[in-house]
Amino acid sequence: MSLERAEHGDELLARLGSLTAQARELAELQRSQVELALALQRGMLPRDLPLANGFRLAVRYVPACHGLNVGGDWYDAFAMPDGRIGLSIGDVQGHNIEAAAFMGQVRVGLRALASVTSEPGELLSQTNDLLLTLGSDLFATCTFIRLDPSTGVLESARAGHIPHIWATADGKSGIAEDEGGPPLGIEHGTQYPVTRYQLTTGGVFVMLTDGVVEGPSLSVEDGLRQVVRLAGIAAVAGMEADALAEGVMKMAESVGHEDDAAVLVVGHDGPVVQR
Repeated sequence: MSLERAEHGDELLARLGSLTAQARELAELQRSQVELALALQRGMLPRDLPLANGFRLAVRYVPACHGLNVGGDWYDAFAMPDGRIGLSIGDVQGHNIEAAAFMGQVRVGLRALASVTSEPGELLSQTNDLLLTLGSDLFATCTFIRLDPSTGVLESARAGHIPHIWATADGKSGIAEDEGGPPLGIEHGTQYPVTRYQLTTGGVFVMLTDGVVEGPSLSVEDGLRQVVRLAGIAAVAGMEADALAEGVMKMAESVGHEDDAAVLVVGHDGPVVQR
């Protein structure tokens, strides 16, 4: 009887060892997938931000690291052929390597098509149609803004993305109420309306992804209101764009976000006097 029990014990230990080995292999595979997705994300984000007289850009980005929740959030800022600056931020549906790769396609598509048209609504429409030709089942939310450094005018088009935040040096602040359209990659021929804003001296615009303002302890609405308050304080106090971006991201960390979090801040500190 003792021999039979010993044999059962040996069999149990063998099965346990096999299951442990399989679990280790799966964990290694998942870790490799996460590392690859993170590398794809970081490789697709811009290394340098464009410079414009009187304007300051600042960004922050924190990838999600909860299990396989590595998504496809991105930000981008680049000089366009007409001298204006293109600003984009967005979020791809899904949390895997495919989402990270699709993010790269969206970002590259926006940049490439911006050399053909810089008008934000038309740019999103053409990018949408381009993505649909790729045959992917994924879609992306996105905001694209064209900034004219000579006038401080921003023209915004939004594809299913959460609205951006604005604040002025005289104490006014709020959530943008532009109409917007559906996410990119859903339906051919979609049109995206454009809304114009005037960025005045001391004012700020905050573009972000929902990972910044939504988490287990905070709804999107409450998160946006917190960013509005923070942006309003920053504008009145004359806080630099970089400090505001850092403050917004710290707020995101406090809500326990489980998604990627990206912030892009545009600040207007007035024209630089040439001597």
